[in-house]
Amino acid sequence: MTEPLDTLPTTDAEWKARLTPDEFRVLRLAGTEAPWSGEYVDTKTEGVYRCRACGIQLFASDAKFDSHCGWPSFDDAIPGTVKEIDDHSHGMVRTEIRCANCDSHLGHVFRGERMTAKNTRHCVNSLSIKLEPKA
Repeated sequence: MTEPLDTLPTTDAEWKARLTPDEFRVLRLAGTEAPWSGEYVDTKTEGVYRCRACGIQLFASDAKFDSHCGWPSFDDAIPGTVKEIDDHSHGMVRTEIRCANCDSHLGHVFRGERMTAKNTRHCVNSLSIKLEPKA
């Protein structure tokens, strides 16, 4: 997918027709893929990562870094593309990140870990994003 979708699904049935079962579980039901299982954990390819559900640009490849956590990590998102929501699930307090365009679950953001100069780690499911390699 190289361009964002003009129209977004409005029902679960429409989303299920557009996404694979695993994509639906992660993107629409806020699931998580197993650590180290995603296709982008170790990817170094230059380009831009888009939302797998709607196609908008979310992360530039130069923001990606090796956090050794088992999921792709980015120290910054493209401004205005990711929204943050308090997440009190699983007996902990975290900050969920969602696509600002289609409200699909991407993962979580963590601050204060001192892994990068920006001190931020967007921990993202590979199933939530799609790499568009640089031309």
